[in-house]
Amino acid sequence: MAVYKRGEVWWYKFTWNGEPIRESTKQGNKRVAQNIEAARKTELAKGEVGIKDRAPVPTLRDFIRNEFRGHVETRFAEKETTRAYYRVNLKHLEDYGPLAGARLDAISADLINGFIAKRREAEYEVSSTNRVLQVLRRMLKLAEEWGRVPRAAKVSLQPGERRRERVLSLDEEARYLKAASSIGDGIIEAYERALEGIRATQRGQEPVKPEDPYMLRDAATVLLDCGLRPEELHRLRWDQVRDGALWIPWGKTANARRAIPLESRTAAVLEMRKAVASGPWVFPAATKSGHIGLSTLRKKHAKACKLAEIEAACPYTFRHTRLTRWAAYLSPFDLAYLAGHSDFSTTKRYVHPNVDALRATMERARMVQGGHKIGHSAETQAAENSQSVSVVN
Repeated sequence: MAVYKRGEVWWYKFTWNGEPIRESTKQGNKRVAQNIEAARKTELAKGEVGIKDRAPVPTLRDFIRNEFRGHVETRFAEKETTRAYYRVNLKHLEDYGPLAGARLDAISADLINGFIAKRREAEYEVSSTNRVLQVLRRMLKLAEEWGRVPRAAKVSLQPGERRRERVLSLDEEARYLKAASSIGDGIIEAYERALEGIRATQRGQEPVKPEDPYMLRDAATVLLDCGLRPEELHRLRWDQVRDGALWIPWGKTANARRAIPLESRTAAVLEMRKAVASGPWVFPAATKSGHIGLSTLRKKHAKACKLAEIEAACPYTFRHTRLTRWAAYLSPFDLAYLAGHSDFSTTKRYVHPNVDALRATMERARMVQGGHKIGHSAETQAAENSQSVSVVN
C-alpha cells in the first residue's frame, strides 16, 4: 500500500493508467487510510469497465420535494386543477411521518397499511384515501422508471369506494334552476334596496353593482345540457362557442378534444351572456386565472340545493346526469365522444340501463329479424288448427 503520512493525516499515492493519483484520506489511522486507498482503486476499476456505484435511495419526502413535485408542476403546467389535486394528496403523504421518512426501497405493505389505518381513524372516505394511494403508486412507478429504486412496492386501492352515480330527475333539475334564478333575483333586489338606503341617499356611498348575479344558473344550465367536466366549463372561452357548438380544445384525457352541439336552451343562455361580455372568458371572475374555479360558486350552489329541497350534489352530478340521459339514445361510440372519454370502461360508469328501454329495444330487434310474435292472430290460429287436423287424419 502506497500510503504516507503528512502532518497528522495519511495520504495515498499510486499510478493508474499512467497517471499519478495523490489524495488525502483525511484520516489519522494508517489502517483506515489503507482501506480508503483500496476502495479508491476499486472505484477506478469499476468506472473503467462501466460499473457505477448505485446512488443512495432517497426517502419518499426527499423524492417528493426534490423531484416529483417539480415534475408535476412542469408536466401539468396548463392544468391548474390537476396540479392542485397533486399538491393536496402529496401533503397527505408528507404529513404521515413513517411513510414520508422511509426510503423508497423500504416502503412496504405494512407502512402503506399503517397510512390507510390512520386515515380510517380520521374518518376519511375510501375514495379520498384511494386518491392519495393513486398518487403514491404513480410516484413509485416513476421512481422505478428513473432508476431511483430497483423495484417499487405494489400499491393496491381499497375496496368499497362510492362512485358518482347520482342522477337528477327532471323535477329536481327544474327546482334547482329555479332556485339558482331566485338567488340571482335576490342579489339584484338587495342592490336595488341599497340604492335607496341611507348610505347611498344621505352619505353618498354608492353600493357595488353586482356584475353577474345569474352566473350560477347559467353555469348549471351549460353543465346540464352539454355534459362538460366542471374544469372545462371554468376555462370556457368565447372563441370556443361557434357554429352552434362548444369546441373543447383539450382537457383531462387525450380524447377531451371534441365538439358538443348546443341545445336551444344553452344557446339562448350563451347568447345573453355574450351580449354583455367584456373579456375572453364565458364565466369570468376576480381570480388569478381570470375565470371561475372550484370555489367560486360553492356557497351559492349549496344554497340552491337547500332552496330546491334536493340532496346536496357536487357540480359533477350535472355532467353525470346529462351523460346518463344521452346513454338512452346514443350509441356507446357517440356517448364516449361527447363525454371525452379515452376508453369505454369509463363510459360504462355513466350508463344506467333502463329496463323498459332495454325491453323496447329488444322487441324492435326481434321484429326486424322476423322473430316469433307474442300472442296469435285469428288467421294464425286457424292455420295452426287446420295443420293439426291434417296430421291426425
